[in-house]
Amino acid sequence: MEAVLAYLRRAIERGDYAVGDKLPSEAALSREFEVSRSVIREALRGLQALGLTVSRTGKGTFVTATGPAENPTFGNYSARDLFEVRRHVEIPVAGYAALRRTPDHLDLLGHLVERMDAETDNTAWVALDSLFHISIAQASDNPVFAKVIEEIRDALARQSAFLNQLGDRRAESNVEHRRIVTAIAEGSETDAVAAMTAHLEHVEKTLTTIVRPVRAPEQNGND
Repeated sequence: MEAVLAYLRRAIERGDYAVGDKLPSEAALSREFEVSRSVIREALRGLQALGLTVSRTGKGTFVTATGPAENPTFGNYSARDLFEVRRHVEIPVAGYAALRRTPDHLDLLGHLVERMDAETDNTAWVALDSLFHISIAQASDNPVFAKVIEEIRDALARQSAFLNQLGDRRAESNVEHRRIVTAIAEGSETDAVAAMTAHLEHVEKTLTTIVRPVRAPEQNGND
């Protein structure tokens, strides 16, 4: 999927497909790349998440831009919207959770990180990821925080799937989640805040790298 997505993205950015052009059908791309249509479907979803294409029911996939959106949208909210809210909500929430968590909260969080470590299905992992962040908000013992995270749950799931698909974030997230849970379990507000801050910074950095990748310098014939 990553190879198909990278190829199509480069083709669009080179101008092989201009804005307004229709991409080949799923069936045609499946034959061209010799992969299943489900792989093609995932790659096309990646292009749409990048803001390069739009899918029109019954008509196909059309190019809408020659480069990825600086501020991609996930459901009803943009990446910028999510980062601003998460920095101001989830970071203090982690600190409150460290101070107010109960044994039941710790059991649930421990269970979730174990399941996420073992999970191999991306869709299932994304669902667990959303539940993990909601559970931390619940452990803060403030229902308003939990309500805020619930409100953006769908957008968080879409963003998480995007980062896993295009940025291979899952393994790193598992490590970061464990650090957050360890700090909460130890009752350290400072460490919990630091762990959540680091997690969100890594998420933001990965997304920035996806939409603005560093290009290798082109070699000229005189080198």
